[in-house]
Amino acid sequence: MSRRRLATLLALVLLVAACAPARSGSLGPAPTAAAPAVPAPTSVGPSATVASPPTVTPAPTTPRTGTTGVARPATLTLELWYVRDGRLVPTRRTRPATVATSRLALAELAAGPTRPEADAGLVTLLPDGAEVSRIADGVASVRLAAVADPVTARLREAQVVYTLTQFPTVRQVDFGTAAPTGRADHVDLLPPIVVTGPAIGDRVTSPVTVTGSADVFEATVTVRVLDAAGRQVATAFTTATCGTGCRGTYRVAVRYRLPTEQAGTIEVYEVSAVDGSRTKVVAVPVTLAAAARS
Repeated sequence: MSRRRLATLLALVLLVAACAPARSGSLGPAPTAAAPAVPAPTSVGPSATVASPPTVTPAPTTPRTGTTGVARPATLTLELWYVRDGRLVPTRRTRPATVATSRLALAELAAGPTRPEADAGLVTLLPDGAEVSRIADGVASVRLAAVADPVTARLREAQVVYTLTQFPTVRQVDFGTAAPTGRADHVDLLPPIVVTGPAIGDRVTSPVTVTGSADVFEATVTVRVLDAAGRQVATAFTTATCGTGCRGTYRVAVRYRLPTEQAGTIEVYEVSAVDGSRTKVVAVPVTLAAAARS
């Protein structure tokens, strides 16, 4: 090959190499601003789960008391002690919650019984305007207007004592006329059998739980359920924690059957040791929910 032809071939090879893209080296001038990062797509297999952003749902608003964050119930159930035949009888009220529980209790006590309670013989001896002036060291101070009859005065005070001492902050009541008194000072004003539940006018279901206290022969308490016609539809008995000269508590569940809802009565009594008759009867009118055979 001639030198001229070789030189021409060499020049042609160099020209082709210069035109080919370079594999390394400078990529040109750097960009003047950084481009936003774009996340690379993620491959998700058939068994994978893509988590969605969490949905924040506002929590339901709960009434609170003070700044401690302690939830306050919307309602408050009070135990009120009225009078029937010269003895104390408990019943209940459910009212909107308040921090002034003692004031509310005395106001409800003075307001008197409901129509069903009045029909069952309950009355109140507490006058309007009775209020707790202070509570300190477990003693509530209450001032009542004077009354001439000492029996009425003592029953009225007993209503206040038993109603206020349901609260854990009150153990005794000071009426300003003698030493503070508590429940033990008025226990003789309770009937032989007290029914704390159900209350007059309650709607009950089967089995109905009957609770209270009693001072009866051999501590035996008997309960029966009567339908709207006065027919016995169920009965049961239990023993109080004390009896025959001392007062004990009792609790018994009574199962009944009724095809339709109707008015009824829960009777709690002592069976006479002499002739087997019902004595010391306490009748609580209620509404009996229908209950089929179990």
